Parts: sequence; C-alpha cells; structure tokens
Amino acid sequence: MRAAPAIGAIATGVLLARHPVNQNAGRILLASVAGFGVCIILFALTSHFWVAAFLLMLSGVCDGVSMVLRTTIMQLMTPDAMRGRVSAINGIFIGSSNELGAFESGLAARVMGLVPSVIFGGVMSLAIVAATARLAPKLRKLNLQQLR
Repeated sequence: MRAAPAIGAIATGVLLARHPVNQNAGRILLASVAGFGVCIILFALTSHFWVAAFLLMLSGVCDGVSMVLRTTIMQLMTPDAMRGRVSAINGIFIGSSNELGAFESGLAARVMGLVPSVIFGGVMSLAIVAATARLAPKLRKLNLQQLR
C-alpha cells in the first residue's frame, strides 16, 4: 500500500508528459486537490485491502496532477530574475510542510483516533479547495496559455 500513491503519481507523470494541461489549469488544479481529499476520506472508510490500495493509487494520481500544475504555475508566473530564489524557497516550504504534516497527523491520530483523523485530513483538503476557489477566482479561471 505504501507504493500505491507513487504508482499513481508515475502514471500521471507519463500521461501529462504526453498530454499536457493548457486549458482550465486552475479548475483542474482545484479538482485534483478535491479528488485527493475525497480519496483520503474514502480510504479512511474502507476495510477492503484492494479498494484501499486503489484509492491510494488514485490519491497519487490527484496529487501528481496537483504537483505538476502548481510547479508549472509557479515557474511561469515568477519573473526570470527571481526564479531560482522562488524555487529554493518553495523547496524549503515543501520540505518543512512534509515534516510538520507528519507531526500534525500523528498528533491528530493520538487525539481523535486513526480513522477520524484521516477523515479530518480529507475534509480539510476539501475545505481548503472551497475557500481557495471562492477567494481566488483568478486561479479558478487560469489557463496556462495566459502565462506564456
């Protein structure tokens, strides 16, 4: 099961290399994060091994789409003179967010219990998508061709 998200992310990378997203990038980005949240919620609720593995693979697909689009948007929106610095800071934030996320997940599991904490994480993903879609209409309407 540990490899399932990576398998989904690899499949996504291969697919996006052949068929890159240009239209509706913002909408697809938000949908992929929402899809990730739904996969995590369903993963928490299932007790069937193969269903759980499939949901984790699908979460890797959604996370892969999200990661590619976030990185592409960041690269295209950053001025050339700042690109290296912005990428370095982004790397620091991603690395530290993984560590903070692991701490938060462990703490939430201890306080709420395992299944409720996983459901809570999925619900928070959906809430963040809803808030972002509402508060950032330019992102929702973003096409990558507008950034080139």
